[in-house]
Amino acid sequence: MGEDLSAAAAKGWAVRWELQREQREAGREERFTVVGDLVELVTDGRHRPVVLDLGCGPGSLAARLKRRMPALDVVAVDADPVLLGLGRRMHGTQIRFVDTVVGGIRWQDDLDLDRSLDAAVSATMLHRLPERMLLEVYGRLHALLRPGGVLVNADRLPQEDPAVAELAGEVGRRLAERRRMPGGEDWSSWWDAAAEAPELARLFAERRRRGPAPGGENGLSLARHVDLLEKAGFGSVGTVWQSGERCVLVAVRGE
Repeated sequence: MGEDLSAAAAKGWAVRWELQREQREAGREERFTVVGDLVELVTDGRHRPVVLDLGCGPGSLAARLKRRMPALDVVAVDADPVLLGLGRRMHGTQIRFVDTVVGGIRWQDDLDLDRSLDAAVSATMLHRLPERMLLEVYGRLHALLRPGGVLVNADRLPQEDPAVAELAGEVGRRLAERRRMPGGEDWSSWWDAAAEAPELARLFAERRRRGPAPGGENGLSLARHVDLLEKAGFGSVGTVWQSGERCVLVAVRGE
């Protein structure tokens, strides 16, 4: 964590992060609420339920889950030192943040879990993993989940048919455009501004030391994600929410 990063400064950067994401992703808050509904359903009445958040960023989804269900043990995973630094400064007493690359060598060991997961969740991260790695990650998550546990992926998952995918994408872009505030900050400008902030200098130095994270998108359709989840062992897979090309995809581990 950056020693110069105060709680107030971390909160300020996190608020700006939330605003730019809200403008970029139409229906983001509703999508997070749906994820919370699913976690609540699968953990109801369970002793010491545990949920894993993959690609947690500064803890946006993890913090919402913890506020809604205080009894949850939340393990939040990311590999970006800047976002992890913000998350730890704000939520480190309530959420256990883990610095590891999802899909890397023995990444699941870094989680240091003492029991099976009730749920694994992710928001706009898994679409970046190459197909072969994604299948392996799905398989690892299947093994980490308890029987009846769920994997919930809230992500941008295009339709199989190119014409429908194009229309769905345009619908999503128009929804986001209607929410965008004039002069509002976007993804690139947030990172540009953060990189110049003295209180984040140590975190950005570590980010530079590690080098650029793997970029790009795997381009896999919703149907292909379903196929990979079924290959990984999940018996029940389907969407429970959708807007444009944004989906909440659920996979249930069999009893």
